[in-house]
Amino acid sequence: MSKNSRFLILSMFLMSILIVSCQFNQDKTQISDKTTSKTIHPESNEDEDITAVLEKILIAVGNKNARELGDLATNNATIGLTYLQDGAWMNKELTIKEYLRKIVENKNPKPIAEIAEGFDIYVSEDRLAMVKAETFVSQFGVPKSREVNNLLMIKEKDDWKLQSIAWTVHPLPEEERKFNLNLFAHTYAQVWGSKRPEFVAMFFEEGGALQVNDGDPALGRNAISDVAQSFMTQFPDMNVSFDSLVHKTNGVEFHWTLTGTDADPNGKGHKVNINGYETWTMSEGNLIKDSKGHFSSDEYKRQLEFGSTN
Repeated sequence: MSKNSRFLILSMFLMSILIVSCQFNQDKTQISDKTTSKTIHPESNEDEDITAVLEKILIAVGNKNARELGDLATNNATIGLTYLQDGAWMNKELTIKEYLRKIVENKNPKPIAEIAEGFDIYVSEDRLAMVKAETFVSQFGVPKSREVNNLLMIKEKDDWKLQSIAWTVHPLPEEERKFNLNLFAHTYAQVWGSKRPEFVAMFFEEGGALQVNDGDPALGRNAISDVAQSFMTQFPDMNVSFDSLVHKTNGVEFHWTLTGTDADPNGKGHKVNINGYETWTMSEGNLIKDSKGHFSSDEYKRQLEFGSTN
């Protein structure tokens, strides 16, 4: 082979490398543009379903509901968190099974509320989703910390489930830990669906009272737990939403909506959707001293008989 021929072949080889390299860089730019959009596939309709599951996870964590949380996660889900302790960042890792066991073994659980400011969701092939969520954690109406959560969701058959979660914990300074009645009301509504009647009673003073319509008032936390248990038994899937607070001269009106399915063996298994309110007298310790609950007994009976129209 002549010297000129070898030079021509070498030149063509180098040119081909240059062309491939340019094409590769162009492809990388296109990939980068796609991955910085809100969803990798803009036509995806999964955001709403993912958000619903994420909200259920936050409620299950707040209510210490191990069974519900287990159903919302894969069997091999992993958990990690990092937090400040004595000025140094500490890490902790565990499996979902270890986390659920800790919930079950906790002898003195107390509810929390973890409220997300929103969810940044990136969906891939409608099968995987990466989520970032900033949340604020409160307990009995007092904000405690801000957390930044990073989650990986995966689709099992047709259901989105938690595959992994890692978060940072940022305790709030003392001056920001002020009682907030709206947070209190939010968590109070949440725990009515917790399957833990003692959680409802924790929002009352030791000698507090809860009256439902014209019934005899339940006096003390044990009696209040019994009232909560009666509703939880009749409506195992009960959810109570916090609708509004209205300040009146005789107290604060906590307006709520209860949804659930009647499980009374002698009932008809209908779904109910009932609105009502409680008039609270709050104590100096920011717990309920007295609550008088009101809802339409006639509408309640009608829905038990014929079901809700909502």
